[in-house]
Amino acid sequence: MAQIVAVANQKGGVGKTTTSVNLAASLAVAEKRTLLVDMDPQANACSGFGLDKRNQQLTVYNVLLGDASIREVRVRSQFEHLDILPSNTDLIGAEIELVTAFARECKLQGMLNEVRDEYDYIIIDCPPSLGLLTVNALTAANSILIPLQCEFYAMEGLSHLMQTIRLIQKQLNPSLKILGILLTMFDGRNNLSHQVSEEIRAHFGGQVFSSVIPRNVRLSEAPSHGLPVLLYDISSRGAVAYLELAKEIIEAGH
Repeated sequence: MAQIVAVANQKGGVGKTTTSVNLAASLAVAEKRTLLVDMDPQANACSGFGLDKRNQQLTVYNVLLGDASIREVRVRSQFEHLDILPSNTDLIGAEIELVTAFARECKLQGMLNEVRDEYDYIIIDCPPSLGLLTVNALTAANSILIPLQCEFYAMEGLSHLMQTIRLIQKQLNPSLKILGILLTMFDGRNNLSHQVSEEIRAHFGGQVFSSVIPRNVRLSEAPSHGLPVLLYDISSRGAVAYLELAKEIIEAGH
């Protein structure tokens, strides 16, 4: 039965989508059956695999509203073991349309349960907010992976997110665990990156992944080519770092 991992942080620009896309690709390369769920109306995870959001007839929006099943909506990626549940801007409407729905926080959970036996990992790319879409993702997930940029305000946003996680655990998903905090955009030449890294590790200890994602040009370029970094430049530092992260997650038995 699949491990469901929500990649979440309400702060934008911390590497959520980059992590979702490249972790999903790395798990697929390790021959783990993986489903990537794009829960962001911006649909950047789709673009990261070269999918045109304007051409998606059915998306996760139709799944959330109960108009289609995941089996009808998912599409194959360039990787043999990876499927994608696409998104587009229609998803903005789902936040509003679900407001009055019964058990609105559990819509995604119900749909994912139908296909959970078909995958080893389900990775959910959450939007940069703590709205209903993210709440659906956290209610459906076993665990949350928190990408954290190595910069000055990193800790500030993290305490807000931790509060939300505690609320979800208390009211909707008692079994939700923190899979780990992933340090992203690490610049080894920058003292601040080292400072933030040390501070986060001192505060959260074993909850921080050993793998660190460097600031890497190839990682930034890959999405504009519609490719995960593994297909764009597998020897780049960014690709190696995500392969290490996938290995760390698999070996930990998550």
